[in-house]
Amino acid sequence: MPRAIGLGRTVLEFTYPWILFVLPLPLLVRWWVPPYRESVSALRVPFFAEIAEAVDQSPGDGAVVLRRPASQMVAMIVAWVLIVLALAGPEWVEEAIERHQPARDVMLAIDLSGSMDSVDFPDEEGNRARRLDVVQRVADRFIAERDGDRVGLIVFGTRPYVQLPFTRDLATARALLGLMEIPMAGPQTAIGDAIGLAIKTFESSEVEQRLLILLTDGHDTASKMAPLNAADIARLNGVSVFTIGIGDAEAEGEDRVDFDTLKMVARRTGGEFFEAQDQAALAAVYRRIDEMAPQQVRSESFRPRRSLVHWPAGAAVVLALFATAATLLRRGTGRAEP
Repeated sequence: MPRAIGLGRTVLEFTYPWILFVLPLPLLVRWWVPPYRESVSALRVPFFAEIAEAVDQSPGDGAVVLRRPASQMVAMIVAWVLIVLALAGPEWVEEAIERHQPARDVMLAIDLSGSMDSVDFPDEEGNRARRLDVVQRVADRFIAERDGDRVGLIVFGTRPYVQLPFTRDLATARALLGLMEIPMAGPQTAIGDAIGLAIKTFESSEVEQRLLILLTDGHDTASKMAPLNAADIARLNGVSVFTIGIGDAEAEGEDRVDFDTLKMVARRTGGEFFEAQDQAALAAVYRRIDEMAPQQVRSESFRPRRSLVHWPAGAAVVLALFATAATLLRRGTGRAEP
């Protein structure tokens, strides 16, 4: 477990602090291990006993203990400390940096069938405007407020198409939203297939909160997969579908919007159905969706680390080189002490 020494907002930590316990090892060796002994040849002198008696000395076993210069001892001690510090793995741990990552992906599926070209949808001023134009204005504001979310776009008519995979590039999402035109997906309405395509797109998502906002002004006339079956699959894949219906439920043929199916799709996936008959109501729907599915954010924090091992290790090497050079120089000048 790293041990830390605080220094303001920066902390000095040792990766292997237990190595510091070996610092007193040289002293223990000096105290407990007997000195190194080496037998050498001696010069025998005749009449040694008489000579010793003449000088009033008692002969006995002897030894010579070499004395090291004080500077060399200090250098060895400092080098040992530096080596141990380097082995302990010192490092500066700087102030924590927090990083926030969005935990929500939002897919907008917009109906581009022929009925979306109808000029009968009241705008902010009460004037009748083309349905698609009003939807684009409101969706543009919604996307502009998705700071932190990933946004994707699906357009559907006779067939569904991914216009934009999930991205945090909101400017690109808004630009592509403005390029949507009625003929690009076909004249019919494939609600079930649009939900199925959204589910497939969500397979690459790693977040827990997955929202599909599906807007249509008609009923399913071209899907290979029934909307309710697609809703069941969406639920199993953790996708909540919020459906928005605009248009006339009493109309006939392609112009009739199927509110009942949209309600059941939303209910089965844990979402909700909304009916919007003018621009103000549509804007309120998007705000309501934000309230019902608040944005989740994953926070991660980390502290940058800078290794300091090279400083004590380098200092120990330099000190050892200087001590060795000084010893060789002293021996060369004949100043070695016995």
